[in-house]
Amino acid sequence: MRPTLDSYRHVASGKVRDIYEIDEQTLLLVTSDRISAYDFVLSTPIPDKGRILTAASFFWFDALGVPNHLAGGPDDERIPAELVGRSMVVRKLPMVPVECVARGYLTGSGLVDYRATGAVCGVELPAGLDEADRLPQPIFTPATKAAVGDHDENVSIEQVAETVGRDLAVQLRDATLDIYSRGSELAAERGIILADTKFEFGQAEDGSLVLADEVLTPDSSRYWDAELYTPGTVQPSFDKQIVRNWLTGPDSGWDRASETPPPALPDDVAERTRQRYIEAYERISQLSFADWADRLDV
Repeated sequence: MRPTLDSYRHVASGKVRDIYEIDEQTLLLVTSDRISAYDFVLSTPIPDKGRILTAASFFWFDALGVPNHLAGGPDDERIPAELVGRSMVVRKLPMVPVECVARGYLTGSGLVDYRATGAVCGVELPAGLDEADRLPQPIFTPATKAAVGDHDENVSIEQVAETVGRDLAVQLRDATLDIYSRGSELAAERGIILADTKFEFGQAEDGSLVLADEVLTPDSSRYWDAELYTPGTVQPSFDKQIVRNWLTGPDSGWDRASETPPPALPDDVAERTRQRYIEAYERISQLSFADWADRLDV
């Protein structure tokens, strides 16, 4: 018989995930349907989002072939019945307090930094680059880990070294760029560009790095359709761009500068966002989300 959620101690909650302690060695990582934008958790959930992100993480943990924090499969008996398909049983690890970001293309906050300084997180780049340009080679652009409601701050590898030590900073950089390379190569085979992504790492008892949290999901990564890729313009992405566009458009009535919470999403915006997440998962994994959901219904 499966346990109930109240069998476990609640440890923490983030914008999207909730963490519970199973025992001294393992945690239950639950991915909700919550969605965040502009540092707010919206009042409208995206149906099935937690299941889609969990399916994507299980696919990538298997495909990447690097040490990860999984301690059970998607239907592990320690997962409460109502949370199967949106939960992972994971090892309890000391986490490295750094957001490990890899960028292969110039966009987002990286483009803002580049236009101001000619560099991203201290990494000098050639002059004349524009929105969505491919970089000469992928770069490591770490960030601080912000609390819920705050924004991550881009930092240099030197600043990371001051926090965690030079040796670990170099290990984080090398692991981040290696995993990004593996992920972008597989995505490219499926007609998808992995523009940038964020990883989190824990450490095993011997100090070696362990890939943790989510991995290469549409929430932690910026994916573009290779057939539609047009340098010099903002690319349509396989993530919550539909939500961002509606919030900043005329129909929402929301003034971002007011710092008031965003309004509820219309049903059609939530459903189009759901379909975009599913498309990203199915194109990259070449698996059916419906099969994933049906297989894990208990």
